[in-house]
Amino acid sequence: MPATDDTQLTYDGTTRTLARKLGAAAAGLVLLGLLTGFLVAGAMTGKLGAEPHAMLASHLNALLGAFWLLGIAWSLPLLRLEPKQLGWLARLATLANYANWLVTLLKSVLRVPGVEANGNAANDAVFVLLTVLVVLPSLGAAGLWLRGFTRAA
Repeated sequence: MPATDDTQLTYDGTTRTLARKLGAAAAGLVLLGLLTGFLVAGAMTGKLGAEPHAMLASHLNALLGAFWLLGIAWSLPLLRLEPKQLGWLARLATLANYANWLVTLLKSVLRVPGVEANGNAANDAVFVLLTVLVVLPSLGAAGLWLRGFTRAA
């Protein structure tokens, strides 16, 4: 899987397919992020009953998540991971970034912080969703990505 030298990235069949899937997932996030921009305008003008800062965060989460997916796609030939591990990396990162966009959007509409459990049912549901679908998969993906760079040949 790793590049044959440091001057040229080479993609075998597995990494090319995975890079293409990650690229498509990134393109989807960019589209969702751009469309969420319309919701941001509605929230900021009061025409949409949502918390504007959280809505803006959702918009940015999608766009920044797309960059992370593209970074993983680009770096696939540099990673020293088995194909199964590469698949897990892609799935975890994709899940985390799409969930980050969606749960933050939900958090905006519900007008809850969702950063800790406080006894409010809506807030606590957002907290659990963020933890299970965003935080844990993000940590797993980041750890696996780093391992791919640092693992001995």
